[in-house]
Amino acid sequence: METLISSLQSHHAFAITHSSDIAAARRAGQRMADEIGLDETRAGRLALLISEAATNILKHAGEGRLFLSQAQVGPVRGIDVLAFDRGPGIANLSNALQDGVSSVGTAGTGLGAMRRLADEFDAYAPRDKGAVFFMRLWNGAAPPDKLAVGAVCIPIASEDECGDAWAIAELRGGVSLMSVDGLGHGADAATAARTALAALAARPALGPAAQIDHCHLAMRATRGAAMAVAQLDFASDELRFAGIGNIAACIIDGDVRKQMVSHNGIVGHNMRKVQEFIHPCPPGSLIIMASDGISTQWDLASYPGLAACNPALIAAVLLRDFGRARDDASVLVMRYLGHG
Repeated sequence: METLISSLQSHHAFAITHSSDIAAARRAGQRMADEIGLDETRAGRLALLISEAATNILKHAGEGRLFLSQAQVGPVRGIDVLAFDRGPGIANLSNALQDGVSSVGTAGTGLGAMRRLADEFDAYAPRDKGAVFFMRLWNGAAPPDKLAVGAVCIPIASEDECGDAWAIAELRGGVSLMSVDGLGHGADAATAARTALAALAARPALGPAAQIDHCHLAMRATRGAAMAVAQLDFASDELRFAGIGNIAACIIDGDVRKQMVSHNGIVGHNMRKVQEFIHPCPPGSLIIMASDGISTQWDLASYPGLAACNPALIAAVLLRDFGRARDDASVLVMRYLGHG
């Protein structure tokens, strides 16, 4: 059965600058816990994760961001907590994750508690390069999967609605990915992005070129968008890709980064040529798609160890360090885990 997960599902972004921001994030977390049916015990764990992550930002960096979003694998749903800052990092992360260790004179239970309470946990905090923490709680037994996915998506500061969007459709024997950047900003750009995701939801198994053609027809009444679509086939370990406009997309396999090619145009308006390319995508590869709200001048090699981290951490670092304040911004990162 095909399952669609996307940026349209419940998600919230918080600037953490004051203790009052923690309460707002906890309230949003409780609403999300109710939406996916977390029991009282797990909802309490979620509240503690949010509090510890946000408090850690205030104590060590002074300010940062916290994202809450839904996760899903088949019928199993969960909530992700992603916290990041530009603080001093952590000199000895493995030591700091032990209960009782503190650099600011507190009880030292925060980071250790975060790791214990979460069903999934990862962190990236090199000295002088800030800190990023990822935690996930499921509403049932953690599901097996062939993929690990992380994404961030935020509007420009002056807008409430985001013109960027992303989606992943789980298919029989594969998966389709879409990244969309509605033209401009605000409500009209968001409408274009939502229309594209609705088109993907209606016919998720279409190949990348056919999917863009399908979206082109569906989006004629909107202002249009840049778009990239990829489809990974588990049997062949191949990725088919097509793109229109300025969505940057690449495959990273070890030290090799393969940039994928898009053509000029606006889906829904003046789209002249859709060309599909096929790339090898062996297990362990990362697939990264980013809107033009993210500078293209990034290189994971300058972040030792980051490529092996949870994809949500990679997305957060790219947003934090390469996001352009004058535009909506989104990053979608997927690691293909193989046939196991």
